Amino acid sequence: MRRKLVKSIVGGACSLLTAFLLFSCATPDKIAYFQDTAGQDKTINLPQATIRLQPGDMISIVVNTKDAESAGMLNLPYVSQRLGAASREGSYNNAQMSGYTLDPKGDIDFPIVGKIHLAGLTRSEASERVKKVLLENHLVSEVFNPVVTVEFMNLGISIMGEVARPGHFALNKDNLNILDALSMAGDLTIYGNRENVRVIRTEGDVQKTYNVDLTSAESTLSSPVYYLKQDDIIYVEPNDVKMRQSTVNGNNVRSTAFWISLASLFATIISIITR
Repeated sequence: MRRKLVKSIVGGACSLLTAFLLFSCATPDKIAYFQDTAGQDKTINLPQATIRLQPGDMISIVVNTKDAESAGMLNLPYVSQRLGAASREGSYNNAQMSGYTLDPKGDIDFPIVGKIHLAGLTRSEASERVKKVLLENHLVSEVFNPVVTVEFMNLGISIMGEVARPGHFALNKDNLNILDALSMAGDLTIYGNRENVRVIRTEGDVQKTYNVDLTSAESTLSSPVYYLKQDDIIYVEPNDVKMRQSTVNGNNVRSTAFWISLASLFATIISIITR
């Protein structure tokens, strides 16, 4: 009778241990990126996307020309980082360039020229538009090889949720993809749900939410939000393990401590019976 009881207890313990091992083996399947490319080459056509200026964006515009007088009239002053202090002089180390903010119509108010419409243009297109206007108004001469440089100033994205370093990050290039962005945030934590990363994007008066499955290269690279735009919000939701940890004893049944305690209990019971 005692032997049958011992066998029954051991059998139950083995069944529970087997279930635990099966669960442990299944977990890594939700961790690796791009699982559909394992052991094979895969070609995926990327969506075409370049950041285009829109109302509310702030940019810097620098006109470089051999005609110093023209450059002085057309370039905004550098603004000291000290509150209330401004100067046309200063280095890149202790001052920053003043910027132009696109008004609700998508225009900027440029010195001497007046309104220039830049909404809907890329950085390079905006540079060409400003240069063309300056040449047409004879404010610069082609002889002096004028160069117009446009840079983003306040454009950025937000990354929230299960990443190592959540926060707001500046857009410093024309094509920033979601993988670059997540790398900037230190990658997903082990508790991040890689199968459902959300990107919230405002398009006009509409806010849209897109879901990206990072475990699938095809889903990620072909997504309309693979390349990010200004003001995009990336949210990495917690996986099941993390969500269970948010409740009292919610994750105990799958914790290491639980299984150690259970094994200890079985060992104690078997020891008592065999005595």
